[in-house]
Amino acid sequence: MVIRKKYQLDWGKHRLRLGDKTLIMGVINVTPDSFSDGGLFFGPDQAIGQGEALAAQGADLIDVGGESTRPFSEPLPTREERERVIPVIRELARRLAIPISVDTYKAEVARAALENGAALINDISALRFDPEMAAVAQSFQVPVILMHMQGTPRNMQTQPRYQDLLGELHSFFEERLSWCRANGIPPERLLLDPGIGFGKTLLHNLTLIKRLDFFKDLDCPLLIGTSRKSFIGRLTGQENPREREWGTGATTALAAWQGAHIVRVHEVAAARQILAVTDALREAPGA
Repeated sequence: MVIRKKYQLDWGKHRLRLGDKTLIMGVINVTPDSFSDGGLFFGPDQAIGQGEALAAQGADLIDVGGESTRPFSEPLPTREERERVIPVIRELARRLAIPISVDTYKAEVARAALENGAALINDISALRFDPEMAAVAQSFQVPVILMHMQGTPRNMQTQPRYQDLLGELHSFFEERLSWCRANGIPPERLLLDPGIGFGKTLLHNLTLIKRLDFFKDLDCPLLIGTSRKSFIGRLTGQENPREREWGTGATTALAAWQGAHIVRVHEVAAARQILAVTDALREAPGA
């Protein structure tokens, strides 16, 4: 078991205590082609209802995304992404007390989301794809999740290679943390995500989950998202992503054991039970 350092994020009306227990980020894909649910929550009413359901199940945060970033996906026009996510974010922010995250790498979408109630930015590019994104994050003074990805969604799963997987990701995060500080985003507002399935093979994904402790010295909270991803299907034989919850549960438990502060999942109720037991085991005498 990895000793998990405690952090506290205070901003605006929100406060997150990280490390006492594993927090849960519930996922809402406002897309017609989501790999995980096939567009089940594409309509705004369905997405808003799902957000309320995830909050009722115990989500600590909600992550709303309007562009599918599954392997080999194409970029979505900014205007269309805005039209998908803003009505959902606006209404969820009005109805829920928990923070709403916008899953985007586009500054225009992030700004509109923050103006309509979003409270943090989840950027798969770690602020690399849009030169204006750092200014948006700095202006609104919100937390930012920096994710590692090799390549882009269009090509990230085309034979991903690393000479030193853990060392290269560690160096990537060091560079991003330094860059953020230089651009007015202090480290206390940053979280790190190793990017499971984003430019990673099956073995890369397994290694990262098993060795989350390798990033402990970067002194930032760790978020990990394994929910329903294809590597779980390869291990279990489940082609339908919605049938990968048992495998997702195993990765969720191990990620928490290895020091993850937040897990990003589609099924919050299941994750809540899994983490209640995992966190109790972490705290048990002799653990």
